[in-house]
Amino acid sequence: MAGYTDLAETDWLDLFFTNVAFPNVGDVAGLPPSVATDGAFDIAAHTDDALSDASTVLTDNECDYTGYSRPSYNRGTSTWTVTGDTASNDVLISFTEMSGGSSDTITDVSIGFAAGSVMQIWGQVAVDLIVNIGVEPQLAISALDITAD
Repeated sequence: MAGYTDLAETDWLDLFFTNVAFPNVGDVAGLPPSVATDGAFDIAAHTDDALSDASTVLTDNECDYTGYSRPSYNRGTSTWTVTGDTASNDVLISFTEMSGGSSDTITDVSIGFAAGSVMQIWGQVAVDLIVNIGVEPQLAISALDITAD
């Protein structure tokens, strides 16, 4: 079996990132979106390979500079755009400012859920982010592209 069709990749990304139904799975209604709330992702910054073992938790090689915390961003069309097989951030992704300690270098990011710190998606940043005291690391709008292939 070769993999998903382009349409299935788009539909899966739409369900996961923008909370839009994945049509025609099981029946015409398909996999429905969340109704009560869109939900949110945590974005974790890592100083080395985000997926260092089979545990798939957001804490693997996670930044530990003084002041660091994971930002949380809603699933939805105001935060994410899906085009074809790629989901992109529509908002600036900002990590908290470093307030002390020695510098950190962000090489990878991951997306997951706060409950259980479960990692769902990970990858390298295009350019390493050097974090020093007073620096608030950021990923620009459309800098976080997630491709389903």
